[in-house]
Amino acid sequence: MKGFFNYILRCADGTLYSGFTTDPAARLAAHNAGKGAKYTRSRRPVELAALWQWPDKSSAMSAEWHVKHLSREQKEQLIARKARFEGGRRISEKRLLKILSDKQNKEGASK
Repeated sequence: MKGFFNYILRCADGTLYSGFTTDPAARLAAHNAGKGAKYTRSRRPVELAALWQWPDKSSAMSAEWHVKHLSREQKEQLIARKARFEGGRRISEKRLLKILSDKQNKEGASK
């Protein structure tokens, strides 16, 4: 999936982490391999709690900044779809699972 994304991860210790990426599946794999952000290295495994697609890099990075400045309660509301971002497109859980599955299938075929 091409584009610019911001995401919220739920870490093994229950904390939340927000980031920006152009490849959600690869970024999730990097976090779980300990090659992602320093914050998530000691909090593995992580799971993708929410993902948004944005029209450009600037919008995605701005959304990431805003998420990082939200309270935990506000982040949970975004995850639960009780709050939303203007301008971003929330990627459904079904679509998200397809992205992750396609990535795994592609990696398996290349081995």
